[in-house]
Amino acid sequence: MKKLVAYLRVSTQAQGQSGLGLEAQRAMIERFANSEGAEIVAELVEVETGKGADALDRRPQLAAALDQARQIGGAVVVAKLDRLSRNVHFISGLMAHRVPFVVAELGSNTDPFMLHIYAALSEKERNLISERTKAALAVKIAQGAKLGNRTNLAEAQALGGATIRREAAKRDANLLPVIDQITAAGATSYRQIADQLNARRISAPRGGKWQPTTVRNVIVRREGAAA
Repeated sequence: MKKLVAYLRVSTQAQGQSGLGLEAQRAMIERFANSEGAEIVAELVEVETGKGADALDRRPQLAAALDQARQIGGAVVVAKLDRLSRNVHFISGLMAHRVPFVVAELGSNTDPFMLHIYAALSEKERNLISERTKAALAVKIAQGAKLGNRTNLAEAQALGGATIRREAAKRDANLLPVIDQITAAGATSYRQIADQLNARRISAPRGGKWQPTTVRNVIVRREGAAA
């Protein structure tokens, strides 16, 4: 029986909390596994913003899925290609890990070349939407429209700080299951956890390598939130 690691992704914290979008992805993956006679041995869920998320170090659950699939000699399965990315370069980078990817929507016989084609088309669609949005804004500005609200600077700064805190909480929510897996496997110190995170190619919150202090900060934040 084929072994699969299911990877589900939603693009906002609200969707992650409500389950919006997750059940549809899960149902598609389960139907695919049943039709292929495959076994889903693990499921990992990523909650993050779509913007700027096309980097493996911002997808700790995807990095964990790659690691698990590699260990069991299986494949990572997603419901649709855009649950991985719409960036063809990112898709190519994932393939360099030599872990098979299966897209339930496309079927098990889709070869890597076709995945590149589908990713390129999806990326082109995203770029066209962006270009149309920028063109519409340029027309508004040319007509004299003033975009944004410059009178609420203090409010904007407060909102910016709240956004940073939400992003930190969101990243912690994705990292903590990975840290729990590492400790369950026998890691007993912050140094050992940091070494395992670095071995899985998961970057620290500000980039670079994990240190014992950064691991401690993540764990302390969880304990503080639970208090």
